[in-house]
Amino acid sequence: MKLLITTQTVNINDPVLGFFHRWLKEFAENCEQVTVICLQVGEYQLPPNVKVISLGKEKLLNCYIVILLYCWNFYKYIWQERKNYDAVFVHMNPEYIVLGGLFWRLWRKKITLWYTHKSVNLKLRIAAKLADKIFTASAKSFRLASKKVNIMGHGIDLEKFRPVENRTKQNIILQVGRIAPAKRQLELIKIFAEINQKNSDTKLYLVGQAVQTKDKEYEQEVKNYIQKNNLTEKIKMYGAVANKDMPAIYQQADVLVNLSATGSLDKDVLEAMACNVHPVTINEAFEDILPADNIISDLSLVKDKILYFLQLSQSNKYRLIIEKNHNLKKLIINIVDAIKI
Repeated sequence: MKLLITTQTVNINDPVLGFFHRWLKEFAENCEQVTVICLQVGEYQLPPNVKVISLGKEKLLNCYIVILLYCWNFYKYIWQERKNYDAVFVHMNPEYIVLGGLFWRLWRKKITLWYTHKSVNLKLRIAAKLADKIFTASAKSFRLASKKVNIMGHGIDLEKFRPVENRTKQNIILQVGRIAPAKRQLELIKIFAEINQKNSDTKLYLVGQAVQTKDKEYEQEVKNYIQKNNLTEKIKMYGAVANKDMPAIYQQADVLVNLSATGSLDKDVLEAMACNVHPVTINEAFEDILPADNIISDLSLVKDKILYFLQLSQSNKYRLIIEKNHNLKKLIINIVDAIKI
């Protein structure tokens, strides 16, 4: 099968979407040819049967005229490459289907969408109508009712995200995600300050950076709180970290805390589980995946739950869950097989 993939970024060093680079490698192993159209491109190392085409964001500034240029380039490339693909796999951006769906249907190209977010908007509704199949990670990762939905599990690279054997317990609490009020870093830091009064050998690692202007103000508030409360030696802020560099950080951690109520399967929890790190999450999407002990209903329970897991050794039960239900190799094979049907 020859496959066209549309995505936002192809960049092995991207702190948010760098993981998709490995997805492309897996697609390449299971397809005759892969053509990728992305909004912007960075560094990549992909097999010869993968062709990457950028719409040009890495060279252009955002404005309305530039957006029109992106659209022009998109239509030009899907037309120029039309003989080089039999089907389309749209990753997380339903607007690609809104733009190209009618043409792809006219050209008899099968249209598929990968989407894992609780948000439902007009773009998604239109894309769902035009798509032949929709892939998602869990029942709560796609909130629009449709018979086209296929629940596939997520795709975690188990070769990369793996536990360290005979590791020394370090009492490290980890949070991964962009710095923003919705991620509740400040609340976690305040909880950590209480924990540290009882357990002075604990440390908190924060991975992520603010993206939007309002979030940068929040990030500064977080930094000010850390400094004002003399926590600079206890809390390490990594900033943005490429996905390829994340395993080494997970492998140091004892507890991963996720306080984001996204309603979808957050990858940080799954990646931590692959490394046998105890996850603590408020996210309802994990109710059918994690033991009840790992899920909290509100912030008042976070401190006691962290203290509980800090006492325990790492457990292989988490990795077994990922191996069974969220293995990247299995996911891509299943997606390709489903597209062919």
